[in-house]
Amino acid sequence: MSYYFCNKKIFTFVLLFIKLCFHFTTVYCQERKISRPSEFQNGLRRIFLSIALGVLTGLIGSLLFALIVRSFVRYLNRTPILKGPVLFSPEIAPKTLQSALSNENRLLGSSPSGKYYRTVLDNGLAIAVKRLEPFQTGSPERKSLKRKIQKELETLASLRHRNLMSLRAYVRELGGFSLVYDYVPTGSLEDAMNRVRDNQLQLSWEVRLRIAVGVVKGLQYLHFERDPSILHYNLKPTNVMLDAEFEPRLADCGLAKLMPNLDRTTSGYSAPECFQNRRYTDKSDVFSFGMILGVLLTGRDPTDPFFGEPASGGSLGQWLRHLQQAGEAREALDKSILGEEGEEDEMLMAVRIAVVCLSDMPADRPSSDELVHLLTQLHSF
Repeated sequence: MSYYFCNKKIFTFVLLFIKLCFHFTTVYCQERKISRPSEFQNGLRRIFLSIALGVLTGLIGSLLFALIVRSFVRYLNRTPILKGPVLFSPEIAPKTLQSALSNENRLLGSSPSGKYYRTVLDNGLAIAVKRLEPFQTGSPERKSLKRKIQKELETLASLRHRNLMSLRAYVRELGGFSLVYDYVPTGSLEDAMNRVRDNQLQLSWEVRLRIAVGVVKGLQYLHFERDPSILHYNLKPTNVMLDAEFEPRLADCGLAKLMPNLDRTTSGYSAPECFQNRRYTDKSDVFSFGMILGVLLTGRDPTDPFFGEPASGGSLGQWLRHLQQAGEAREALDKSILGEEGEEDEMLMAVRIAVVCLSDMPADRPSSDELVHLLTQLHSF
């Protein structure tokens, strides 16, 4: 009996021990079940944070590397500041050009953008030199301006058209640049018209119309055959050179925009929008052409005191518009070309074209492409 009781106590103790073990195991497992999600979530957070930091570091590193590469490429591609003559013609040698520029040369004329000289190289080639002085010594933007001018000059040297002056070379100097062109002995359209006014030269309507067509063909090339298009910015008779056959060539294409001290709106050939909001487009070049056509038709200079009188309307363009609307356009024509048989109708039609070109609103003016067709229909070229 005592043996049974003892065994029963032992069995009860074992059961109690097993129960306690089971209880503690259950509690431990429950605690593990409660703590595991927290540890698992913290682990996931660490993983995602590491991935995000890695991606962000990679992106920043890639961006910095791309910026460094881009800056390096831009540095390699930027226009260098060249020293000595830059030549575009095999007829000109660097030493002969520098020697000619250092000699005393004959002054041909001057303008706000520079002075013009004539000089002769050792090989007998006569050249025209224009000296630009766009910046002052010590100017903070001097280097960037030099690069900008050199880049523009490279573009100008690539222009190839019978009605454009070709840039043969340029030389960087202390205060600016010397630009080298072919020497044109006939001079500019301004020179020719001054001689016409002084009765030293006769220019027939046929020659004048050919000059007008050549000028607008030069504009057509700049506006429509170049990509990107090029604006002249300073079209006027002094920038229209005439060869021995009076074929016109446009000079100084695009140079005016490189001259920070040059006020382009002071020209009597500038469009109204240049005065009002300093806006310049291809239609501004067309306005300047309209003024040149008006000069060829009337023989008058836009700065003539006559245009300061109320009766003239205040300008060559207003005067032509008033006469054309009144049916009196013939009164505007240069008397030296009036007597030519069969050409008066062409001249009157040309007056209408000039008036349209001189419209106050750019949208009302024809394009240079349209002008070529309008003018060539007046006469066979």
